[in-house]
Amino acid sequence: MTDWNEEVDVLVAGSGGGLAGAYTAAREGLSVAVVEATEKFGGTTSFSGGGGVWFPNNPVLRRAGVDDSFEDALTYFRAVVGERTPADLQETYVRKGAEVIEYLERDAAFSFQMFPWPDYFGKAPAARLDGKRHIIPTPLPAAELGAWSEQVRGPLGNDRYGDPAPELLIGGRALVGRFLLGLRKYPDVSLHLNTALVELVTEDGAVVGAIVEHDGERRAIRARKGVLLAAGGFEGNDELRQRYGVPGVARDTMGPWGNQGKALEAGLAAGADTDLMDQAWWSPGLVHPDGRAAFALWFTGGIFVNQAGERFVNESAPYDRLGRDIIEHLNDGSATLPFWMIYDDTEGPVPPIKASNVPMVETQKYVDAGLWRTADTLEELAELIDVPAEALVATVARFNKFAAAGVDDDFCRGDEAYDRAFSNGEPPLTPIVRGPFHAAAFGISDLGTKGGLRTDTAARVLNSAGEPIPGLYAAGNTMAAVSGTVYPGGGNPIGASVLFSHLAALDMTER
Repeated sequence: MTDWNEEVDVLVAGSGGGLAGAYTAAREGLSVAVVEATEKFGGTTSFSGGGGVWFPNNPVLRRAGVDDSFEDALTYFRAVVGERTPADLQETYVRKGAEVIEYLERDAAFSFQMFPWPDYFGKAPAARLDGKRHIIPTPLPAAELGAWSEQVRGPLGNDRYGDPAPELLIGGRALVGRFLLGLRKYPDVSLHLNTALVELVTEDGAVVGAIVEHDGERRAIRARKGVLLAAGGFEGNDELRQRYGVPGVARDTMGPWGNQGKALEAGLAAGADTDLMDQAWWSPGLVHPDGRAAFALWFTGGIFVNQAGERFVNESAPYDRLGRDIIEHLNDGSATLPFWMIYDDTEGPVPPIKASNVPMVETQKYVDAGLWRTADTLEELAELIDVPAEALVATVARFNKFAAAGVDDDFCRGDEAYDRAFSNGEPPLTPIVRGPFHAAAFGISDLGTKGGLRTDTAARVLNSAGEPIPGLYAAGNTMAAVSGTVYPGGGNPIGASVLFSHLAALDMTER
């Protein structure tokens, strides 16, 4: 028999999208304990610049007069995800997201606004090219959250460099802050920082609680209704990455340091089945002076070249699609790390990147680290980055012809709505003509792993026989992603985390 130190109805591991489960459970009258492995709340969600959710046909969009339907959204989602994940799981995600927004908006703590963001597969059936399936949380003044605002993780400049946190919480930080604001009114909720879930307690095949660890001391928490594992992926654990064949290294992930896969391993020990364990949410990564490649997007110029001095991808493709293309080239040897962004002096020596996510530091630090290189001619630049000069000159000349024509015959850069999202709807083909010429080192980054515990439509964790393990739920990156091996649209990861955490809590209220 376990000697319980604390008893609650619901135990939630993780404080990103999992807070949706904690909030829902508390609002439905259950007692809740949230354990967060790190020193701050928010997880990977708090690093999201937009904090958006891909919830088609939700109330925010309907109020704005958006003409969409669940049927169209499901047509799109199924077209890009295919049969890689269960059809009923896909349908639950597409249809139920709007209900979460309806639920949350009945509480004044929550507010959302439309933020158009094109679907990532613009040529798929029923793709929304105007981006109107995406909403974000309304920014939240830190003063409204009070002292808790200092306990919300991020932004990345604060997390990595110690930059002051802004007085306005935006993006994922605003979403986390609003959940904390909503939880504050419920007295039967306890929040525990620096507390990791390390083991699940089972009785007769059912999960009845968990062992958590704080400052080296272990405590047992009984969960009468269930345990929700929403503690992120295992992107920060190189041993697990290697075990499951996830490309890249922990150093280059965007997930916070606490995403070590402990909750996932606890689920496995309890008999859970897994899926998509070699998958992650990918992106190209600008290499910073600390040696870490970090998610970057919104390129207003530049091309990527490999070790042969040749272009090899559509540089303006949605970041996950672009990341996957890069990984294919790394796997077959047609690209190596680092690969280089080539650009001219139109904007000076700083790469034409408007969203580096991790803030860029002083130019000289990149130069001193050998990450940004400059030469008067392309031939000289080629020598500096060790690629064939003739090939680089020819590559730039060919690209400049495409830029003049407005059509990329090699990689179709600009053919889809997302490609043009950062260039006022025009093809993102900026010629490279003004010297001196520059090169910036890039690697492969990720926004977290997306393989995890298999679940049903109520977020109940399944065993290898496809049967629910009583008392055990999963969401976010601890759950095998509903989107399978693709990234259908911005806000899909956070949306799935919020939705399935919410559904888990609703299921627990009925137990």
